[in-house]
Amino acid sequence: MSRLDPFWFEFAYVPEDGFIEWMTVLPLLLMAVVSINRLVKLAPLRNSWFVLSLLLFMGFCIFAAGEELSWGQRLFNWKSTEFFKENNAQKETNFHNLIIAGKSVNIIVFSRLMILFMVFYLLVLPILYQRSLKIRILADKFAIPIPQVYQIIGLLLVFGLISLCPSHKRAELLEFGSCFLFLAIVLYPRNAYIFKT
Repeated sequence: MSRLDPFWFEFAYVPEDGFIEWMTVLPLLLMAVVSINRLVKLAPLRNSWFVLSLLLFMGFCIFAAGEELSWGQRLFNWKSTEFFKENNAQKETNFHNLIIAGKSVNIIVFSRLMILFMVFYLLVLPILYQRSLKIRILADKFAIPIPQVYQIIGLLLVFGLISLCPSHKRAELLEFGSCFLFLAIVLYPRNAYIFKT
């Protein structure tokens, strides 16, 4: 659709507060709920690192969902503070669009660092997990869900297909697709046994 009807794609499908943005929030909140559920069931049975990792992941998911919606700014129709008006690329109340010393936090953290994280998490960690007992014990201790082969292939396909989209708004599709596939990893990891009682 980004090629057949660019106007519809950019102004109906992927605009701010559009369908894709709202649907991106859904898997983030579901991952937070899954983490809360696991915390309640497993906190008495697992080590403190496992519990802390679940708490941090839950907090990250809630933070990411809040950021995606600029903490409800447009939903509740409230204005940005002067700080965000002066330092945010979209003049909204969120941290990922901040410009600090002329550098975009979005590009540095959510593009470059995220790509490095994704390469390690999807391509390096599963191999290390399979080949090294120490890495396996460490990943399980820290409640890290290890992706399965079909999930890795799914994410690589998402990256590849989205690169074919000519729109500058394709990042919205990447967020959408990645969040749903990460939800699949969280729900059905290779090491699912660590999340069972």
